Amino acid sequence: MQSELQAENQALREQLQALLQEARRNEDKMRRFERLEHQLIAAESLQALLSLLLQAYAQAFAIDRVSLVLVDSEREISRLLQANAGSREHLNETLPGLQLLPSALQLQALYGPHSKPVLGRFDAATHAALLGGEAASAGLGSVALLPLARHGQLIGGLHFGSVDPQRYDPATGTQLLERLSLIVAVCLESAINQERLKLTGLTDVLTGVHNRRYFEHRCLIEIAQARRYRHPLACLFFDLDHFKSINDQHGHPVGDEVLRGVGHLVQGQLRAGDTIARYGGEEFVLLLPQTAEPFAREIAERIRASLAQQRFVAAGGSSGQSQVLSVTASIGLAMLNNDNAGIDAAVLASELISDADQALYRAKQGGRNRVELARRPG
Repeated sequence: MQSELQAENQALREQLQALLQEARRNEDKMRRFERLEHQLIAAESLQALLSLLLQAYAQAFAIDRVSLVLVDSEREISRLLQANAGSREHLNETLPGLQLLPSALQLQALYGPHSKPVLGRFDAATHAALLGGEAASAGLGSVALLPLARHGQLIGGLHFGSVDPQRYDPATGTQLLERLSLIVAVCLESAINQERLKLTGLTDVLTGVHNRRYFEHRCLIEIAQARRYRHPLACLFFDLDHFKSINDQHGHPVGDEVLRGVGHLVQGQLRAGDTIARYGGEEFVLLLPQTAEPFAREIAERIRASLAQQRFVAAGGSSGQSQVLSVTASIGLAMLNNDNAGIDAAVLASELISDADQALYRAKQGGRNRVELARRPG
């Protein structure tokens, strides 16, 4: 009898010890979760927030694979991130595990109408694409898929993968994961709005293209990327020919309409990753990363020709009637100096812009409506 009681007491003590250990683990998990929650809320930028989600969370909770999928139908998130991160290649390096989708259809099919976290065994056919592809997701045993929604709209998904098939059991409670989904969605919305505000201060109000302040910031980023990866970097500086006569003859409102049309036309001819900015008055400047001199000249000639052929319709003016106008542009082209070891990026940026400006001046002197290449010693 006594031995039975001792055995029963021992069993109770073991159960109590197991419960205490589980409680300590849960308490530690909550502390780690709260620390991460505070970090997410305090993130200073969208890129910092994404880095926390993709890297800090995996480290804090020993997760084998983390991916974040965001719906980016207008490519706004891509533009916001590239404005600070540089090229798409550099963005992929700094934010591995981030995917941008053109629509929410794939995520809607995954989560269903209720948009609740999905836990279960890893299925390559269903989950591999969401977790970085077959190579990145190889060996995973279970997944936790967290929908991110705001104002009734699915904006993305945060996905965890573990090599342990039992870690994300469908029978496990999802209260903590649902709380995480809500916090991440709110933080994402806030961070994107903050980036929009930042970008507003870097946009030319009249034309809608970037302003000089943004260009100077972007130029330093592109120079750093060109030096790191040994890529060519081209700069185009162009000025509208005889633009003062448009303002004098037709009025400044018509001139403003022409400037808006020029900005829109040129922006529509650029590639993703290229930059256009209004530098001042009727001057515009472009950065063409990963563009060798012959191709940069082709782009410059294409822009020059398209401007010369375009007819701009401007309402109003001094006559009160719509005006059909044409303009031409003189363009200066400069390439980043390859012999730039040890030279400060700000100095290189100043030289690049100055070279393009001098080439523009020669285009003006040579008859206008032409492209001139910068001349450098050697």
